[in-house]
Amino acid sequence: MARLLEDGRRVIGVDDLSTGSLANLADARSERHIGRFEFNRLDIRRGGVTALAERHRPELIYHLAAQVDVRRSVEDPVLDADINVLGTVAVLEAARVAGVRKVVYASSIGSYGDPDEAELPVDESFTTPALSPYGASKRVAMDYLRTYAHLYGLDWTALTLANVYGPHQTTAGEGGVVATFIGRMLREQPCAIYGDGEQTRDLVFVDDVVHAFALAADRGPGERFTIGTGTRTSVNQLFVALAAATGYPHPPVREPARAGEVRHSCLDARRAGRELGWKPWTTLEEGLTLTLAWAAEQRR
Repeated sequence: MARLLEDGRRVIGVDDLSTGSLANLADARSERHIGRFEFNRLDIRRGGVTALAERHRPELIYHLAAQVDVRRSVEDPVLDADINVLGTVAVLEAARVAGVRKVVYASSIGSYGDPDEAELPVDESFTTPALSPYGASKRVAMDYLRTYAHLYGLDWTALTLANVYGPHQTTAGEGGVVATFIGRMLREQPCAIYGDGEQTRDLVFVDDVVHAFALAADRGPGERFTIGTGTRTSVNQLFVALAAATGYPHPPVREPARAGEVRHSCLDARRAGRELGWKPWTTLEEGLTLTLAWAAEQRR
C-alpha cells in the first residue's frame, strides 16, 4: 500500500480485517494521501467486489486476499477452498467485468509439495503436488488465472512467495513463526517448536517482496515467478538468533510435528532477476533487526 502511494498511484484497499488491523493503514489514511487512498471493509466472497471494481475501474488488481494458515486448512478444507478458490474467482470476475488490465496474484511455496534437499532451491519448474488443502487451493487459483486469460484476455502475473516476514505481520501464515517467536519472546512467554526444529524455510523480507509486486505491474505477463532468497534457515536457528537478540532466557517447548507442513523449502529467484529485474537485498540479520525494532515500538 505504502509503496503504491509513494509511486503516485491512486489506491483502493479491500480487506475484511479478519486478520489485519486498521492501525496498519494509519499512514495511508492520513491527510497527505487524501484523495488518493480509499479503504473498503469487504469480504470478497460475500459480494460487493464487482460493484466496487465497476465504480472505480482500476487498471490493476493486486490479489493477496487469502486464508494462509496451513493448519487451519487441514482442519477445515471447505473454508480454505471457499476463501482461496471461490474468493479468487470473485476477484477475477470483478476484474473481467470492470475491464481491468492485469491481476498480480500472490501464490505461495506452500502450493507445492516437499522437495528432497538435493533439489533445493526449487524454481518455477517444480510441480510436486501440494501436501495441504491450502496448497491445493492456491494451485487451483493459478488454473483460474490461466483460464480467465484464455477466455477473456485478462493478463496476469503470479508471484510464488517464500516465507515472508517483517513489520506489521500477524502470527498466521507461513512466515508467522518470526512474528510468533518475537511476540512471545518480548512477553517472556513459552515458545513452541513443532517437530525437531530442523525443518528449514526461506525467509524473505516484506520490503523485498513489495518491490517484486511493484515490478510485476508491468512485467512478466502470463508468467509465474518464484520469489525468495535461495537461503535456508532452520526453525532451531531462528529461535536461537531471536532469543539472543531479545535476551529470551527460556528453552523452546517441543511439540509434535504438524500435519500438512513441508520439511524443507527454498526458492530460486534467478528467473525473477532476469525477467522482472528483481533480487532480494535484505539479509536475514537486517530483516530481523528491523522487525524486532518495530515489534518493540508497538509495546511502548
